[in-house]
Amino acid sequence: MNIASKIFKYRSYTPLPFVLLMLIFQEATVITILIGFVIVLFGEFFRLWGVCYAGSETRTTDGVGGTYLVVSGAFAYVRNPLYLGNMLMYLGVGIMSMALFPYLQIAALLFFFWQYTVIIKEEEGFLKTKFGKNYEDYLKAVPKLIPSLSKYRNSGIEQPPLNLEAGLRSESRTMQAILAVSFLVIIRFVLS
Repeated sequence: MNIASKIFKYRSYTPLPFVLLMLIFQEATVITILIGFVIVLFGEFFRLWGVCYAGSETRTTDGVGGTYLVVSGAFAYVRNPLYLGNMLMYLGVGIMSMALFPYLQIAALLFFFWQYTVIIKEEEGFLKTKFGKNYEDYLKAVPKLIPSLSKYRNSGIEQPPLNLEAGLRSESRTMQAILAVSFLVIIRFVLS
């Protein structure tokens, strides 16, 4: 198993040290909690929008894969809406907590940017092999992590339907985790 595969497999656990530090060293205020939570919600919006099209395949840890080349929904504006969403959620929690501000937030963003760059490279190799020219065209037209203002369109690529119910079901663990962390930040703020 190469390093990219290991990073992909354990990507759900890498936020834990940052979250722990954010909880231990939190210096939250009402304003930082509100601003941070809005950023968290914006991140979850991108994740949910992506998962409503890509489905539960986004939850796999066995290795990179995918049934469809998803270019609709959030994927029409940014190639990696789930990773963008994750980074926004981590940043939002960091702002909520104000722990070691701004150093911990910058360190977390740099780490996750590196982590997702490694994972994205692995995923792109798979997608180039499986979807060929369709993926090459998409790759050239849609940014990796910063959303475009213009929507990518290619009616020749079969797309899965929007499925909000399946998206919510698939995202339930992420939503529970981010709400739990947000709640812990708020509890620490109230008790301090």
